[in-house]
Amino acid sequence: MALLPTAARAAASLPEAPAITRGGIISYGRYADSLLLDPVLNDSNTDIWILSNLYDTLLLPTDDGHGVQPGLASAWQVSADGLTVTLALRPGTRFSDATAITAQDVKWSLDRARDPAKGIWSTLLGAVGEVRIADPRTVVLRLHHPDPAILSLLTVFNTAIMPRRQFEAAPGATDAEKAVAFSAHPVTSGPFVLTSWVHGATMQLRRNPCYWREGADGRPLPYLDGIRFEVIPDDATRILRVQSGELDGAEMIPFSRVAELQADPRLRLDLFASTRIDYVVLNVRPSLARGVANPLALPAVREALNDAVYRSGLDQIVTRGIGVPMSSYMSRATPLHVDVPDADRYDPARARALLRQAGYPHGFAATMQILAGNEDEIEIGTALQEMWREIGVDLHLQQLDMASITELYRQGRFTMRVSIWTDDIADPSEITSYFVYAPVIGAQHSGWHSPAAERLYLASGNELDHARRAAEYAQIQALFARGPIVRLYETPYAVVLRRAVHGFLQLPLGNNVFCATWLAR
Repeated sequence: MALLPTAARAAASLPEAPAITRGGIISYGRYADSLLLDPVLNDSNTDIWILSNLYDTLLLPTDDGHGVQPGLASAWQVSADGLTVTLALRPGTRFSDATAITAQDVKWSLDRARDPAKGIWSTLLGAVGEVRIADPRTVVLRLHHPDPAILSLLTVFNTAIMPRRQFEAAPGATDAEKAVAFSAHPVTSGPFVLTSWVHGATMQLRRNPCYWREGADGRPLPYLDGIRFEVIPDDATRILRVQSGELDGAEMIPFSRVAELQADPRLRLDLFASTRIDYVVLNVRPSLARGVANPLALPAVREALNDAVYRSGLDQIVTRGIGVPMSSYMSRATPLHVDVPDADRYDPARARALLRQAGYPHGFAATMQILAGNEDEIEIGTALQEMWREIGVDLHLQQLDMASITELYRQGRFTMRVSIWTDDIADPSEITSYFVYAPVIGAQHSGWHSPAAERLYLASGNELDHARRAAEYAQIQALFARGPIVRLYETPYAVVLRRAVHGFLQLPLGNNVFCATWLAR
């Protein structure tokens, strides 16, 4: 059996090996705290972007986010008929407690990830009918049908390899209860281990001494002794603490501060290529409270809201021209993206006519949830207030913390909320399962449902012919054009770092990669 060659070293863009120094703890400001550090039971970037530092998957995304590279599997093979994936497990790998990572752990982790009763992402592995252990170093996936994204799906956070015995020994009667207990003191397979977590304040990771990957100096990664995350929701405070030297870096920098920070010789402001989109998700259920009809349930109203957004102006206001207007529900960097006709149309007169036809000649009032202290979201909300006032929509802004926004969102108790999305794989299947395929998460908890789009999504998961699959996704994007979102813009990831920080990487898929980060002395 011919397997693809292994890669022994971490693929990271680093300076020459002699310049790298080991040790030290980096301090990094986060805009919001994580909720639950379990790879399967989550759907929040605040969890996912930490998980990639705690757990490895069988395959890892390449640094450009477009491909896959070996992870805990050193090699793989897909059968000619696309129905079998054979994975050779990397020898000698260990969890952070020094116990061996076994084929049993791999099978259990994948079976848990694809269990429809555990988490919303099980559909991503819906093609997998069986995970079989061929021998102690070989795991075989038997598929119900060929899946064009199967290798990329084995890089996704929910397929992280976890220790079965230690997880099942955690307190709790159910999988969810065990997940909460285990994730408080997890045994990990990735480069770092969680050592403390004060919810809403700080989280500390230390290097995993058992990690398998090697750095450019031939010694095990990571270079750092640890990471200290500080939760600072207010953008201005987060930036000020980097400028003062209290933090080594911070994420989610408002675009209004980019030019200023780029000019500071003590700092480096990086704009990492991304698949990030900023948009407004709408609750389109027929009624939201006390049986009152919901105008957002009408496609014409949603189209009117989109027609009344001057995206080029919004981009200048919020991103200072760094972003580009959205032209679909997925980013231009997502494979099989197509421009939806008139996606960037700005026509307030047409919007007013649509509202009249929908039975709202005088407009209506609505409330939008935004993240408190987030300059970008405040600017988005304020700009939309002005733009929509022109068509009679009276928009009220409700500033909430991330935990509250997330809880209300998951319960479907919202009218509108500003959202961001970033792909976790180089394939459109993940975002489509989340945005379009209602059985997964109710189309972003919006209540939207399109049987035609769902049929196309299911068909695309079986389609190996690239042209036919591209045609299916073009139809899905056309159907979603009047779906439950207001399209805004695409942007890079803005991260500020002190000059002593090297090797940090944020992938186009969002992952914050500290594995090869180091601090200059």
